[in-house]
Amino acid sequence: MIELPAGLTSRPLAMSDARAVFEVMAAQEQRDIGKVAIEEADILADWQRPSYDVGAGTVGILDGDRLVAYAEHMGADKGDAAVHPAYRGRGIGTALAHWMQQRARASGATVVGMPVPQGSDGDRLLAALGYHVRWETWELYLPEGAEIPARPLPSGYALREATPADHRACWTVLEDAFLEWAARDRQPYDDFLASVVGRQGFEPWHLRVVTDPSGEVVGVCNVLLFGGDEGYVSKVATRADQRGRGLGQALLVDAFAAARAHGATHSGLATDSRTGALSLYEKVGMRVTSTWLNRAIDL
Repeated sequence: MIELPAGLTSRPLAMSDARAVFEVMAAQEQRDIGKVAIEEADILADWQRPSYDVGAGTVGILDGDRLVAYAEHMGADKGDAAVHPAYRGRGIGTALAHWMQQRARASGATVVGMPVPQGSDGDRLLAALGYHVRWETWELYLPEGAEIPARPLPSGYALREATPADHRACWTVLEDAFLEWAARDRQPYDDFLASVVGRQGFEPWHLRVVTDPSGEVVGVCNVLLFGGDEGYVSKVATRADQRGRGLGQALLVDAFAAARAHGATHSGLATDSRTGALSLYEKVGMRVTSTWLNRAIDL
């Protein structure tokens, strides 16, 4: 049971609530960082994963029929929440934080956390509730007209759009790379398909690969067209034994060029302090636009 201010109610959410959740999150981001950094397709992509039970993992706060806040526990130590700026200062964020802790504890998790813009109301609230900073995340962009110098591939290597026959190899390369520093279980292959290939608006050019001389996939990049004018690199990874050959930079150059060919005027991506990649992106001309903190609490 969630204790809420008079007049507000709560209920589990459903896929049909994705638009309303997006609107709350967009309003919060506009207030906190001066822009909207999420799309409804991002929410749908997460919620349609076969392993995720939307009704069990979410709660919505309503004022009449209007959704004004939400929270979710995505499994293990991962959560998220948003409160519409017009409803801040009424204890809703605290109630959602406690709900998320209870959900995570019931699932067997020993810690739970979520991202918040540095210095935001959410950041200050979680700090006051005893949440510590686990890592920092930086949103970066490549300004309009800027170019990253091309990085030729080694002899015998090729860069192209992924085909359905490559999807399992793409999942393997991405998961192997991200699990080197992310303390989580391996994402199921079907979840990868649902959240990447099955994402609303997916087109074949969004998933790109580098192959070695034998034809094996050794590098992967997932690039999206965000807001119609931004090429956003969602994920990029190179197989561990293939690093140091410029494959990652070649994938970035290719991704930004592909997005530009489909209408993007600028490009962006996010990286965090666990990867040690911030300086790499800054060296190619990318600039930090916002800083987020992943705050967590032990249960």
